[in-house]
Amino acid sequence: MLWDDLVAWATTTFPDTEESTSYRTPSLKVRGKLVARLRTEAEGALALRCSASDKTALVGGPDPAFFTTPHYDGYDYVLVHLDRVDADELRELVTDAWRLVAPSTVRHAWEAS
Repeated sequence: MLWDDLVAWATTTFPDTEESTSYRTPSLKVRGKLVARLRTEAEGALALRCSASDKTALVGGPDPAFFTTPHYDGYDYVLVHLDRVDADELRELVTDAWRLVAPSTVRHAWEAS
């Protein structure tokens, strides 16, 4: 999946979600809160918000699409090679990330729709 495809999907799927910037790189935010950002300054992977347990499972698992760097140690973000990740799995992970970050009123309204 390409960044533009991910942005198009996320901004039409989730309310109050927009393409923005973070650290001068393209990002996805919900009401100003970071869901994911494209790491154009380094290896070009997607930094995606996740739970600590999901990060451990993804990075420790067999799929080479998921990794981390020392910079992200202690942070609930997993790095994702967009050119290696399964598109359906990425959509599921972005959905989880959006749920973690979205304000409860926005999340509850979306879940009820």
